[in-house]
Amino acid sequence: MSRIPAVAAALSLGVLLTACTENAAPADEGDARSITVESSADACDLSAVEAPAGKLTFSVKNTGTDVTEFYLLAPDGLRIVSEVENIGPGLTRDLTVVTPEGDYITACKPGMVGDGIRADFTATKSDEAVDVSAGDTELVDQALTNYAAYVGDQTDQLVAKTQEFVDAYKAGDDEAARAIYPVARTHWERIETVAESFGDLDPMMDAREADLAPGDTWTGWHRMEKDLWPARAEDYTPLGAKARAKFADDLMANTEELATRVPDLTYTVDQIANGSRGLLDEVATGKVTGEEEYWSRTDLYDFQANVDGAKVAFDGLKPIVEKNDAALADQITSRFEELQALLDETREGDGFVSYDELTQDQVRQLSDAVNALSEPLSKLAAAVV
Repeated sequence: MSRIPAVAAALSLGVLLTACTENAAPADEGDARSITVESSADACDLSAVEAPAGKLTFSVKNTGTDVTEFYLLAPDGLRIVSEVENIGPGLTRDLTVVTPEGDYITACKPGMVGDGIRADFTATKSDEAVDVSAGDTELVDQALTNYAAYVGDQTDQLVAKTQEFVDAYKAGDDEAARAIYPVARTHWERIETVAESFGDLDPMMDAREADLAPGDTWTGWHRMEKDLWPARAEDYTPLGAKARAKFADDLMANTEELATRVPDLTYTVDQIANGSRGLLDEVATGKVTGEEEYWSRTDLYDFQANVDGAKVAFDGLKPIVEKNDAALADQITSRFEELQALLDETREGDGFVSYDELTQDQVRQLSDAVNALSEPLSKLAAAVV
């Protein structure tokens, strides 16, 4: 779970971590564009509460005992400007992002649950703000145009396939619904970091049962997944026709709402780069572990879709990366190829084997390949701005 201006995994609706954060004064001018972040179990300490607008690097160190995430959010606290996920205890990961002048919210999310430990952040007026497109206008414009078209196309396909799924589910045609489910989900997973950026829609559409806090209402894909594949559930009572129709109509309405919002999005190359890495983080935190599709065991469909989306984002930026850092472009390309070769070994017909059919060695190899790709991909944003 996941997850461009509105790109990256959205914060789950859950219990708000209310601990206060003690933030230091703004950094000296020479260090103003480099902000350190220490994320612990109960604090999110930034070295500065403001920085000049433009290219900023947040260096996030996990000083706690749980995996953590760091988000830069818009003032509404819902839209994700950018994020870095899957920061293990003792590790440090960088988030490079171009921030226009304005107010933001930072958030650390230890344990990757709840709304996170939040604080205000300001990008102040600056004459040195980075122009992402400087010197590469044509390449940048092409990358942005192509990515917007890709997201639009995948959203249209998501709407169409979701309609097929909910129609079969409402009609009680479980065999057809089970066949359509992983295919429809593919279109969601390819643009997951974009879809998750809508903080109100994502929890209603893609929350897993394990993500829920006490009192949360569970709706969306995974609620119906459990109903279609209840074998792993204890004392499960199947949903009746009325309840099925309610959940199906709700998912369809939210999918259509997503489709109305996507055309209004704008993108920058650093956001696309961070979204590419975010999709690999989604693989590392859910798909390769078999936690995403707990009931259906169709995780490998999601795995492939996340890789598809990450590669499309990278491929669009590749001409810029080749110009700025040819060695990095070559390394990322080869790592994608190595990961894809392993995924291809898990194919079965037009799809993939059940996650439960993977051997421990296969899971380890896939995990190692994801980690090997994530390392150079984490440098992508810095190479395009």
